[in-house]
Amino acid sequence: MTRSRRVATEPVADGSVVVSTIDGVAAVTLLAGPTAFSVLPEVGLVGGSLTHKGREYVNFHGGAAAARDGHTTGIPLLAPWANRLGSSTYRVGSKSVDLSELPLHRDANGLPIHGLFVGRSGWELTSVKGQPGSASMVATFDAAADEAVMDAFPFPHELSVGFTVSPGRLMVSTTVTATGRRAVPISFGWHPYFQLPDVERDRVRLGMPARTQLVLDERGIPTGEERTEPASIVRLADTAYDNAYRLGTDRQLLLASGRRRLTVVFDRKYPCAQVYSPIGADFIALEPMTAPTNALCQGTTPMVAPGERFTARFVVSLT
Repeated sequence: MTRSRRVATEPVADGSVVVSTIDGVAAVTLLAGPTAFSVLPEVGLVGGSLTHKGREYVNFHGGAAAARDGHTTGIPLLAPWANRLGSSTYRVGSKSVDLSELPLHRDANGLPIHGLFVGRSGWELTSVKGQPGSASMVATFDAAADEAVMDAFPFPHELSVGFTVSPGRLMVSTTVTATGRRAVPISFGWHPYFQLPDVERDRVRLGMPARTQLVLDERGIPTGEERTEPASIVRLADTAYDNAYRLGTDRQLLLASGRRRLTVVFDRKYPCAQVYSPIGADFIALEPMTAPTNALCQGTTPMVAPGERFTARFVVSLT
């Protein structure tokens, strides 16, 4: 991991909220004790910074400009699908969707990747508050009112994202509410780029629970083959990761080195994870996913009936 910047943040006894800028873009910072989390609502509601005791645990490579251009960095929301799709067409019930002519972010193989919300403006802050021991905010996006979103994902819904910071802890809650007459397929996720401050890569240990690895083809799409793996703690060192997993009842992932420790716990609505860190990278992405890669094309996503909602949460803890 790189030598990371230290942020001069005075601890606060109670939660508070500060509005400032990061890379010239408006940012809302939630502070609680020694912990601060900054969100950029104008560029996809991306998380641009997560500090604890003045040290940075999020890698915001490329900054706001990269997020605005549709590149994943910091802590971005991947919706309505996480990771990539195996085709530019998909079908949900009687509704067929063709993405081939739409201006989507695509990978090197031309596959649609990371959904529609990386860098997208249009989020509305509906609640921002400090309170004893924590600070929180909620932002919403009316997808049904966005023509570009509906062209690629014609299932009217509202997204609501809540961030809550308490000392040494960040909770992220994501809710999809089906606002139209169609059921909404659920395959969103997040792509947090984490780092351990002041710790080089070869000293970082990755801890994962017992899990099932989904074997991927050369395009990064699950083949259907799976293999079980026991709980493990390994050094990153010169190992590359771009692996897909199905998790069991234990959904805690860990980065650790000496006194530095970051844990991520997914709730039961996040049964899948992607772990991504190329050789030599100064970050590791531990990605909660509500469905496996390409579930939207395979028709295997959870569904939310009209008028109903789906909520998934993950929690980051820092020492």
